[in-house]
Amino acid sequence: MTRNVVISGGGTGIGLAAAHAFAADGDRVLLLGRRAAVLEKAGVPGALTCAADLAEPADVRRVAQFVRQELGTVDVLVHSAGGHGGLEPGAAGEDPLDAVLHDWNVNFRLNVLTAVLLTEALKERLAEPGGRVLFLSSIAAYRGSGSGAYAASKAGLHPYVHDLARQLGPRGITVNAVAPGYIEDTEFFGGAVAEERRERLIGETSTGRAGTPGDVAATLHWLASPGAGHITSQILQVNGGAERGH
Repeated sequence: MTRNVVISGGGTGIGLAAAHAFAADGDRVLLLGRRAAVLEKAGVPGALTCAADLAEPADVRRVAQFVRQELGTVDVLVHSAGGHGGLEPGAAGEDPLDAVLHDWNVNFRLNVLTAVLLTEALKERLAEPGGRVLFLSSIAAYRGSGSGAYAASKAGLHPYVHDLARQLGPRGITVNAVAPGYIEDTEFFGGAVAEERRERLIGETSTGRAGTPGDVAATLHWLASPGAGHITSQILQVNGGAERGH
């Protein structure tokens, strides 16, 4: 049966890989992201696109209206939008505390508000029973991220996953998150990763390789399958064992 799948951050990286996985099943996919040109060039067969800043309530309301008109019901909602803030405009001024405030606010907007606002706007449109809500966390939520802001914002999704799972469970809807480690071929780092850093990140895994967007997409696709219907309120790590370290 054809399902309606909404994917934020669907134009690149993990979101795009997930979009291709669902489209390959014949599902109808809606790609969301801030850059209309990127969404239009994504090349996902039959996909709809809607450009929006999901940290802005007005844009989220517009997305919800688009979903109501074009899809009606949402079978799978995947939150792939996010980032560490390094590609966003920097803080105005040179005061250190202003820079800290800016960094934490940006990360909260990118990783928490985008997911929470979209979920709340589409919550009543989730298919019941059988609806799926899937979040992207990070290995950083367990190990830190250097500055703390990115890791804290990803970790902030975890209690929301658990609360939402309890809230939506009676409607036959599951809620889970996937926490990737180092994933290559995404825009997360804003460019090529220095070879020394790449080797260190791969060296932390037990599998001896970097993760791919397809690794994470396959996990998301499985969590949305009937076979995962009794799995909810979980954070699944996809990092080749790196969270455990060596």
